[in-house]
Amino acid sequence: MDAAISFTDAAAKRVQELLVEEGNYNLKLRVYITGGGCSGFQYGFAFDENTKEDDIVVSKEVETIAVEVVVDALSMMYLEGAQIDYQESLQGAHFLVKNPNAQTTCSCGSSFAL
Repeated sequence: MDAAISFTDAAAKRVQELLVEEGNYNLKLRVYITGGGCSGFQYGFAFDENTKEDDIVVSKEVETIAVEVVVDALSMMYLEGAQIDYQESLQGAHFLVKNPNAQTTCSCGSSFAL
């Protein structure tokens, strides 16, 4: 069975680098949805040591370090089938969500509408 959400090798590698920088391997990348943004909903990213009972957790091994992405059940309704990526460009470096549920997105890609 495919994971409800996935993340690329680039995203996993960046999370691994941040865990090493922080010296805290218990941190997980939490991806969530909030209201707002120029298109209606916006993506949020934060590091969190805790998981809740209804969280969806996806793991990937990077250089012997387990990297985890965590999504709460409410946000998962909007992120089903999405992929978390990490990109570096002239506009800067950032995590990016490739969301098949989004019907429209803003030009920067940080918000979307259904």
